Amino acid sequence: MTAFERAKSLGFWSSPVNPVQIKGGITNANFRVDAGDRRYFVRIGDDIPVHGVMRFNELAASHAAARCGLSPQVRHAESGALVFDFIEARTYGAEDVRKRGNLERILPLIQRCHRDMPREVRGPALIFWVFHVLRDYAHSLKDGNSRHLHALARLMGIAAELEEIVGSVDIVYGHNDLLPSNLLDDGERLWLIDWDYAGFNSPLFDLANLCSNNELDLESEIWLLEAYFDRRADDDLLRRYGAMKCASLLRETLWSMISEIHSTLDFDYAAYTAENLARFERAYTDLSHR
Repeated sequence: MTAFERAKSLGFWSSPVNPVQIKGGITNANFRVDAGDRRYFVRIGDDIPVHGVMRFNELAASHAAARCGLSPQVRHAESGALVFDFIEARTYGAEDVRKRGNLERILPLIQRCHRDMPREVRGPALIFWVFHVLRDYAHSLKDGNSRHLHALARLMGIAAELEEIVGSVDIVYGHNDLLPSNLLDDGERLWLIDWDYAGFNSPLFDLANLCSNNELDLESEIWLLEAYFDRRADDDLLRRYGAMKCASLLRETLWSMISEIHSTLDFDYAAYTAENLARFERAYTDLSHR
């Protein structure tokens, strides 16, 4: 059954519907569905063990995010599908995230996620430790005979170095996938969506992930760190943050390498791998010279 057919046949509908696919997803298939006088957003996607995506975890995080006022309400869930209220909003691009006024609106979302979500998540919860993710990706790339095997030894050696630099961390509940497309602006407020990778983590990862995914400049990075931690960004914090930023970019790179092997979605993962690898190498060079 195709994703369209699955979205159309959900038990939630009381009459026939005609889902309209929303382009842009690189993990799930997404649809807009009008049913009666209501509009819904439907995500179709099964567990993806190779990426650590487990739908029970996404569902629990989505419910918690709605209770925290971060995300739209979940209206229905069944195997491989989630139905949300549809938000009439503009999806951010990286250029939107880089604007200081928008960063000032995004930061409270991250803080509420980190502070409030742990009180609302129900049931078993995952942890997202990027260095474990990288090690697991490396094993999966070897199992899949990836075309990138020649690069793995060096990249994993760097990952071990980065983990040592990051050192001990505080634990919060993280979103862990702060792509610009996961931020929606309805004209009055921002929404944070897509909790595929949610889990307990260091606050440094979400901050680094936001900056690396949206190519913030150094001035904005320092502003974000100082506003989040309410203190000056000294050399130690900047170095630990820089290591986490490299880890975020390396994780996105290996995520794409894995997707080259396993994903069936129509997306140019090879180009995405090359883009993120180049960005990782630049960030790692900057860290090495710091």
